[in-house]
Amino acid sequence: MNSELKEKGEIKDLMNSKDSFRAFPLAAITGHSLLKLSLLLAAVDPSLGGVIIAGGRGTGKSVLARGLHTLLPPIEVLDNESILEKLTSKNSNTSLRPTGRNLDPDKPAEWDISTNKLLEELIGSDYLNQTGEIPKKVKEAPFIQVPIGITEDRLVGSIDVAASLSTGEQVFQPGILAEAHRGVLYVDDINLLDDGIVNLILEATGREKNNIERDGLSLSHPCKSLLIATYNPEEGALRDHVLDRFAIVLSADQSIDNAQRVEITKSVLSHAENNIKFSEKWSEESDNLSTQLILARQWLKDVKITKEQITYLVNEALRGGVEGHRSELFAVKVAKANAALRGDENVNSDDLKVAVRLVILPRAMQIPPEDEDIEPPPPEDQSPPPPPQSDNDNSEPEANENENNQEQEQEQEEDNSDAKEESTPDIPEEFILDPEACMVDPDLLLFSSAKAKAGNSGSRSVIFSDSRGRYVKPIIPRGKVKRIAVDATLRAAAPYQKSRRLRNPNKSIVIEENDFRAKLLQKKAGALVIFLVDASGSMALNRMQSAKGAVIRLLTEAYENRDEVALIPFRGNQAEVLLPPTRSITAAKRRLETMPCGGGSPLAHGLTQSAKVAKNALATGDIGQVIVVGITDGRGNVPLGLSLGQSDVEEKEDEKVDLKQEVLDIAAKYPMLGIKLLIIDTERKFIASGFGKELADAAKGKYVQLPKATDKTIAAMALNAINDI
Repeated sequence: MNSELKEKGEIKDLMNSKDSFRAFPLAAITGHSLLKLSLLLAAVDPSLGGVIIAGGRGTGKSVLARGLHTLLPPIEVLDNESILEKLTSKNSNTSLRPTGRNLDPDKPAEWDISTNKLLEELIGSDYLNQTGEIPKKVKEAPFIQVPIGITEDRLVGSIDVAASLSTGEQVFQPGILAEAHRGVLYVDDINLLDDGIVNLILEATGREKNNIERDGLSLSHPCKSLLIATYNPEEGALRDHVLDRFAIVLSADQSIDNAQRVEITKSVLSHAENNIKFSEKWSEESDNLSTQLILARQWLKDVKITKEQITYLVNEALRGGVEGHRSELFAVKVAKANAALRGDENVNSDDLKVAVRLVILPRAMQIPPEDEDIEPPPPEDQSPPPPPQSDNDNSEPEANENENNQEQEQEQEEDNSDAKEESTPDIPEEFILDPEACMVDPDLLLFSSAKAKAGNSGSRSVIFSDSRGRYVKPIIPRGKVKRIAVDATLRAAAPYQKSRRLRNPNKSIVIEENDFRAKLLQKKAGALVIFLVDASGSMALNRMQSAKGAVIRLLTEAYENRDEVALIPFRGNQAEVLLPPTRSITAAKRRLETMPCGGGSPLAHGLTQSAKVAKNALATGDIGQVIVVGITDGRGNVPLGLSLGQSDVEEKEDEKVDLKQEVLDIAAKYPMLGIKLLIIDTERKFIASGFGKELADAAKGKYVQLPKATDKTIAAMALNAINDI
């Protein structure tokens, strides 16, 4: 214990020597008790699975993450700079550089190959058995934030261009994942990051190792970091796969009263005025939390959990309808971390309740009713059955006296046991997911409602291009290079500069054709919804009014997702592009003021016009997918040749059959053009011909029969068609 207190004093001195600016202390944050507990548990066991904080604007998500960093103790690491300096002083010409960062001197098994080779060169092949001290130093635990526009090479690491050019060999430059080892990896607005970047982060932190296979490199280094992420559901939904990879997912939205809002405002103003003085005010609470965290990390390896307790967590996950096995695996780690935070070597019922509330309850798909088959474990002491009564009346007083004596002895034993200690049971007496067992935390309800409100509105595809967009990664070009990736080109040429300079002594850098790399650019792709409306017949006006309402509804939600809407009615002998692709509600209302109706039904020309508009939209590079929503009864009676003004169109006896096949042939070309077809059949059911279903099947699209389709229904069907692609 004395060594622990001594270590605490050394750590406190080091933490007091940090820069003048200090983050907002975690202990000073008002409310968020459940989130603060979650962050502390994740800090006790960084392999727990990470914490993701959802919430609206200004709810303190970043403050919570940075506040936890102030509690983390400093770490002892290998001094890479000192190692390289000593090698330089020994006139070593090695091009090796340590692959990993913040490596633990006491865990040589985690060191990467480059670090091992450097130390072998410095001290000798048997350096681990020598008494000579390995160069090391103590530093603050890193806090690394992932930028929104980060590229893959900056994240995982790549070739160091400057060092490679000078040495003529491949020199690795570690990325952010290496820098965050044994610290905090903070991802703000994770829903705005590229999906590929998020997948790399989850893969590296989940395996606790970053494997680099790029630019001719094959390396790896440890990546044991505490992953904390935040996002605002209003700015777009997050993939369910990403949410499931985090152990704890909670909301920062909280219901607070007037007094709490005033207290928050005063605290923020006081911290902004003098952050050092404000931190000293909360230094005692912060020191207590830091000490508790340090001791909990030491006790964690000794914490035990029983098979019955694991069974309880599994039963809770089953009762909540949780998919997969991550919930119970994460729950076990949370329960053990909570026990270590309490300073106990054994998990009890309170730890299990915390694990269920933080891990299983947010993942639950249902709140099950009472289950008579699952009962809590029976108490250990059960009263024995009453003795049989004797037929002799004289023996009754003796039996009563014996019973009274036994009851008195039992009461004394119970009183003594209660007086000794009030122990917490190993397993809770009730199931947390029972409605009557306990109240659900308000934060969980707020998060669920925000998630349900967000829905899939933020789910859209992206477009890869070589001319416009955000630089994602370099690629080997095919044909002419439009945008040269200078960084990747230099990395590809760097290892060969020594030999090339011998052949070209007048040039400092020699770039050959095989070295060129092109930029792969990425940008958000919107969707184009083309409403193809049958404006002929008696129901034309109703169909046009419903389509107009659907256009306006979609345009109100089109800004964030870059969606566009077009309207093509077909009547008489031709189909007319009444509303070209647009995102402007004003332009749509102006164009749709007059909606002509009546006449024939040139369905073939309508499908052809829709295909032309879709092809032109896809060619611009701003549209990723096109959905043609056909609102029709499926009865076309005008041949395509007549619509195109061909004079040699002759009437035939089998015109209806030819018209039907003509329409089906046009629809069959939609999949090859990358166009999705949704047919909303407005034909009455009892007179339906079934041609609308044939038309949708020919285009490999979807068919829905809605005789009374409203604008709201049509807009919802169009959005579902976009999200299903």
